[in-house]
Amino acid sequence: MPGEPLWLIWVVSFGVWAFVTLASVASIYELYHSTGGSIRFRDLLGLECSEILTYFPLTPFAFAFATRYPVQRANWMRRALLHLAGGLSFTVAHITLRGLTPYGYWDAQIRGWICPVWDSHAHAFRIQWHVFRQLFFRSVVDDTTGTYVAIVLIAHAVSYYRRFRERELRTSQLETQLAKAHLQALKSQLQPHFLFNTLHSISALMLTDVPAADKMMARLSDLLRMSLEDSETQLTTLSRELEFVNGYLGIENIRFEDRLEIVLDIAPDTLDAEVPHLLLQPLVENAVQHGISRLSSGGEIRVAARRDGHSLRLSIRDNGPGLGKGGRSESGAGLGLKATKERLETLFGNTHTFEICTPAEGGVEASVRIPFRVHQASPTT
Repeated sequence: MPGEPLWLIWVVSFGVWAFVTLASVASIYELYHSTGGSIRFRDLLGLECSEILTYFPLTPFAFAFATRYPVQRANWMRRALLHLAGGLSFTVAHITLRGLTPYGYWDAQIRGWICPVWDSHAHAFRIQWHVFRQLFFRSVVDDTTGTYVAIVLIAHAVSYYRRFRERELRTSQLETQLAKAHLQALKSQLQPHFLFNTLHSISALMLTDVPAADKMMARLSDLLRMSLEDSETQLTTLSRELEFVNGYLGIENIRFEDRLEIVLDIAPDTLDAEVPHLLLQPLVENAVQHGISRLSSGGEIRVAARRDGHSLRLSIRDNGPGLGKGGRSESGAGLGLKATKERLETLFGNTHTFEICTPAEGGVEASVRIPFRVHQASPTT
């Protein structure tokens, strides 16, 4: 049967019917003793095995038949008739198995149990058709409605549950693929974003300081190499992300010369923490373009990382003019910040926070809180 190991169906069938048989034997045996009656345990066990345990080899076939021909809204009439025939066939098979046992039929004349296919007087095989006819009419209602229909219902329940789980799995896989595609699209927006901005800075510097522009081109080539190496990566270590940010800040240092000071305040226990690739770079770029570039004197960018219980806290602070009134506005956040917000929401849902505010000391601070996880490197193939 699809979806289930064949041996498991047979084991479950035997286990269920063996349990029902033993429970019935115990119940009837206790009833006889409580009412003062007497019955030999051997006869009672043989009788119940003949009547109940013989369902065991039939159940897997009935289960498979019901799974193969389920009753559905579009075919319920035809399938109902088909399963009616299945129930009658189930009864015939059941009384046939019962007829092969020594306790297949109670003979009132000899006041004992007989096997309908064995003539105990002649000691020879002889099929007693009238016995099978009586067994059929005595068993057809119970076997069809009480046993076969129950097996069909269980088979339908298992099939519906299996299909439900398969749909859940397919839905989950599609959602995962969609999330990956969305994340890759957002990341693909970020990569050319900083590239175009950097090229624009190089182009402007070419008119005033060619050696510096040449040095920026060399640094940019190193940065692009790192970006290409991690082009398919969504999550990386904080140390790797800082390496990329340092490469970007190295380019900006050439442009601003002595006007830009970088302060890294990174706790050592956070270096192996898992962070989204290209998380810090757009935040640092935002601080440079909208904060430091507006200052005539020196500017400072402070990048900090701390572990706070089960969370990783990252912050990028500058001492620029702040939000609004000539500074920047959170509502007017550019592509880099919007893409960063969407990536954080896609990756972490409501387990993250992303805030941009003006600290008491002035400037602007972008802070991110995400779950702290040690990055597990993907196996290479």
